Amino acid sequence: MRSAAWTALVAAGQALLLACAGSSPPPAAIRIAGTAMGTSFAVTVPGASQPDRPSIEEAVAAELELVDRLMSTYRADSELSRLNRSRSLEPFPVSEPTFEVLVAAREVGAATGGAFDVTVGALVAAWGFGADAAARSPSRAAVDGLLASSGWSNISLDSNGRYVIKGAADLRCDLSAIAKGYAVDRVGRALLALGHADHLVDVGGELLARGQGPEGRAWRIGVERPDPSGRMVHRIVAVTDTAVATSGDYRNFREAAGRRYGHILDPRTGRPAESRVASATVLHRSAMLADAFATALLVLGEKDGMALAEREGLAALLILRDDGERLSEAASSRFRARMEAGWN
Repeated sequence: MRSAAWTALVAAGQALLLACAGSSPPPAAIRIAGTAMGTSFAVTVPGASQPDRPSIEEAVAAELELVDRLMSTYRADSELSRLNRSRSLEPFPVSEPTFEVLVAAREVGAATGGAFDVTVGALVAAWGFGADAAARSPSRAAVDGLLASSGWSNISLDSNGRYVIKGAADLRCDLSAIAKGYAVDRVGRALLALGHADHLVDVGGELLARGQGPEGRAWRIGVERPDPSGRMVHRIVAVTDTAVATSGDYRNFREAAGRRYGHILDPRTGRPAESRVASATVLHRSAMLADAFATALLVLGEKDGMALAEREGLAALLILRDDGERLSEAASSRFRARMEAGWN
């Protein structure tokens, strides 16, 4: 969607992010958009011209294809799918990108006290989400059984040969809450390598804004109001050299036995996360880490989420919903400081 403002729509289950380029079209900019990794993507490169388009398109496509080929749970031939199917407890060799993401996931998991955990792939499917959705309301016994075979105590990473070693044969990983951010970072690095210091990359709503927008000012990013009935911008912030990720459960959910279950699970309980947090937005130097921490904040809830944001120095915004569906905000001190420095 393009008008006076360039709009990036987020995939189902994520927040809407709006990147405003200004009131008039730029004299020179390359914009490409399409679908990849099961979602939409869009890239804007101010200052680039038509002769630059082929190299930009090739670089973007190559990075997105690589991450999808390695980490998709929807592709039977992906490296992650092969790891998940393997029931061997012997070391399983993986590529450098997959190992990098798994290491980052483990570190975020430790920092969040287990509120972020990619080893819950079987639980995600049991609750009716993901590529291998099986049920929609598993019994407590089923959840407990799947919990017993998930968790970092059941998997180890050997950096000597980039091996993944399962401690439980049926452990399955789901990287959907971190891989899109990783793909954004890779696309951004590819654009830098081509000499394009100014760019905006959006993959499924995870964004990286580097340099300046088409009018020579900071990029303006809008965070969606968490309302399942329609899309509207809740707040606009101006950023540069910053990744923005939002996690929310108000679009991707299931209903069973008269209850609504969001797609984001609390790895500590094996059940869909329940809190007042309707959406969590994180700004970070890394889109991969912003992606993962936003998910963890949604799981942790207002009190524990804000404590994590302060402890980790995260610029975080939580949009809270009370019993009457009214919305309010909670922002970390770093987020407030950046607002005071010039955000709208």
